[in-house]
Amino acid sequence: MDIFDRIRNDRGPLGQHARESHGYFTFPKLEGEISNKMTFRGKEVLVWSINNYLGLSNHPEVRKVDADASAEWGMGYPMGARMMSGQTSEHEALEAELADFMQKEDSFLLNFGYQGCQSAIEALVTRHDVIVYDSESHACMVDGVRLHQGKRFVYQHNDIESFVKQLDRAKAITDQTGGGILVVTEGVFGMAGDQGKLKEICEYKEKYGFRLFIDDAHGFGTVGETGVGTGEAQGVQDQIDVYFGTFAKSMATIGAFVAGDEDVIDFLRYNMRSQTFAKSLPMPIVVGARKRLQMLRESKEHKDKLWEIATSLQNGFKEAGFDIGDTNSCVTPVFLKGGLGEATNLTVDLRENHGIFCSIVVYPVVPKDTIMLRLIPTAVHTLEDVEYTIKTFSSVQAKLEAGEYKSDKIAAWD
Repeated sequence: MDIFDRIRNDRGPLGQHARESHGYFTFPKLEGEISNKMTFRGKEVLVWSINNYLGLSNHPEVRKVDADASAEWGMGYPMGARMMSGQTSEHEALEAELADFMQKEDSFLLNFGYQGCQSAIEALVTRHDVIVYDSESHACMVDGVRLHQGKRFVYQHNDIESFVKQLDRAKAITDQTGGGILVVTEGVFGMAGDQGKLKEICEYKEKYGFRLFIDDAHGFGTVGETGVGTGEAQGVQDQIDVYFGTFAKSMATIGAFVAGDEDVIDFLRYNMRSQTFAKSLPMPIVVGARKRLQMLRESKEHKDKLWEIATSLQNGFKEAGFDIGDTNSCVTPVFLKGGLGEATNLTVDLRENHGIFCSIVVYPVVPKDTIMLRLIPTAVHTLEDVEYTIKTFSSVQAKLEAGEYKSDKIAAWD
């Protein structure tokens, strides 16, 4: 069969509804300055789907640093990969500041979160090693695991009994191969908002001798007393061997990093193919990231405001009888009962008639006949936003239960 014939006949689990959903449910355009309210299809909407946790994307001090750095350096400098011609003192300074903040010996700056996380996992293991990973790990982690040429075992999400069972399987193999075990999980799981059971996992480190890799994209800057992340929140930051964080959430920019022991990070610096063969991050992004990190460390009010909004939102949903799962982070899922048609009709009603824009998640990401509306609170939301959203969701849930959204088809939105 011709490859393109197959593609035309099988658009994939997400692409199969592209013609009906593109531009509205998928690839929507949110326009205007990043804030609690933006413009969608010519109308102002209250937005709960932007990962601008600390509200830094349009902070005046951040915007000024971004603008000044762009004027001074442009977006080209430095040209080339870090290893060849793309190294600068600013890149090194940012890495030193990240390492200090994360309470690690060293850190390595990455161009993008997805490719960086994937590439770091792949670089850490050989075919003699075994990876044990959580079943709800982010796609970038799963892709990194897929690149591994040795064995890998998945354990049921946050299930310690299942985790230990897979460790036993891994240990039996590494006792034969002479390899090691890499455990891969998330600090905060980005869909449901629950934290990985890092403290419980670390209790098995001595017995099994594994190393621990954590993707803390949603925990970095938002969780823990000082924002160091999930390891700080659970008291095990020193037991995380390789910490991965991204700038795309709390710092509202591009880039990511890994942090850990100096010799391990230096190994990654020389062996991560995604970084060795990629252009260095442009100077304005690096300079801007340093400013954002400074504000993250020194301006506690942004994190405090974020948690005021997140706590009010989550408590309000629970008091109104909504199921928000086991979230213990800022990520706020709302679980409802219904199929794809109901989910899309409900979403159109929220956006067109109530001016609320949030992410819609359906099967296969969540079980069949489940609708998950995922809300991301930020420091720029208001308590009035929270009150209006909970009141609106209660109205929408009543319509859903009354069958007003019943449909076997994706809703028409034009």
